[in-house]
Amino acid sequence: MSQRDLSQYAAPISDLFPPLSAEEAWERYALSNEQVDFFHEHGYLSKVKLLEEEEVGRLREELEALVQPDHPGNHLFYEYHSNESGDPDAVLFHSLGHWRITPGFHDVLWNPRFLVAASQLLGNRAVRFWHDQLFCKPARHGGVVAWHQDYSYWTRTGPIQHLTCWTALDDATPENGCLQYVPGSHRWKLLDKTTLANDMEGLYAQLDAEQRRAFDQRVAVELPAGYATFHHPLLVHGSYHNRSERARRAFVLNVFADGTRSNVTEELLKGVPVVPKGERMEGRFFPLLFTPPAGAQAQS
Repeated sequence: MSQRDLSQYAAPISDLFPPLSAEEAWERYALSNEQVDFFHEHGYLSKVKLLEEEEVGRLREELEALVQPDHPGNHLFYEYHSNESGDPDAVLFHSLGHWRITPGFHDVLWNPRFLVAASQLLGNRAVRFWHDQLFCKPARHGGVVAWHQDYSYWTRTGPIQHLTCWTALDDATPENGCLQYVPGSHRWKLLDKTTLANDMEGLYAQLDAEQRRAFDQRVAVELPAGYATFHHPLLVHGSYHNRSERARRAFVLNVFADGTRSNVTEELLKGVPVVPKGERMEGRFFPLLFTPPAGAQAQS
């Protein structure tokens, strides 16, 4: 039986989340002004509940199948790395494109809790999908994700009006390699991209004295399963090894404000038709996920 490519469906296809209008979702799930202000000041906002326990369980079940290299939908990934580090003592499973393969990971794009928060943090703008990711670190020998800024990998799109949402599928702690941030680093210039799964401290050489002092104040973001942290595309972040007895699995949703354009003439993701330079990012592979209600005035 052939695997359906779920990118052809620009709407939820399962009952994972209740159907809500934009107005209903906004009224029920809007962040507080204090939360939005914290994001703009520090470059991140953590401990936002996005999933109930049952929803986490369904996604874990799908993940168990997705990580297998013989999964019938494996060809639909944009990237698939069973161990991106290449080191068996520092394993990092990393993939892009799983929204095309399983119903739950397809439908999390339309999770109303996620969409309302994303719209608010983008200035009450309409939210368009960029791409997803999975990051999985096994117990005892999980690898690192080196310090980096997300936009250093995304310069093929612009302007900078992107947002990352990282959601824990296991309780994430410093012991099992939770995400860590350098607060305020979203105000730094764009730094050179690093080797994501190997040189943990490679970015440090690019920092000046003031930035190094800020780097020393980095914070670990502990999250219960089902909770998320959002961050700015220039915020410096990374995660250390998992030497604990527990796995650390997470999925990432990367979005941008509607109106983002292609900056290049080649394909943006493997197998996706070229979006000509200067043209808007839209269509089947970059669906519009959410338009805020009329009362939510866009902010610059």
